[in-house]
Amino acid sequence: MTDERWTTTEEIAAARERLENAIEGYERPAAYAVGLTADGDATAEEVFPRVNRGANFLPAVVLATVCGHVRGTATYLLDEQRLQEAIDLLRPAEACTVYEHPNLAVWRQVRAEVADRPGAQVVAVFLGDLEPSSTEGRYERLLREAAAG
Repeated sequence: MTDERWTTTEEIAAARERLENAIEGYERPAAYAVGLTADGDATAEEVFPRVNRGANFLPAVVLATVCGHVRGTATYLLDEQRLQEAIDLLRPAEACTVYEHPNLAVWRQVRAEVADRPGAQVVAVFLGDLEPSSTEGRYERLLREAAAG
């Protein structure tokens, strides 16, 4: 954990740029989300409390850093340690009160909920674009549907 604080929008932009530049070949996702796996025919709303489409690129690159994501469409399982790492990497942004930091709030909510749902796992899903693909997995499809609506 760091005692770093990003108190201005300029500091947040600089942090985002620094993180993006640290991932060789990084491309911003068209959409991304963190959620909990669900049994059966779950809806996107049941899996993903918050969907980001074409925005909020600091949390996107924080997730990419933790997951090892560079570009394209992919789903990653996050254990408690990796989810906490993402929360810790994004935490300095809370010092900027211009933003509400909804992704950080959702990640904390997901961290708390996974403990109460035996068998559930945390997923981080990135969509490189919004076009459907015949090779996409269940959570990629759910995120794509949510991002389209």
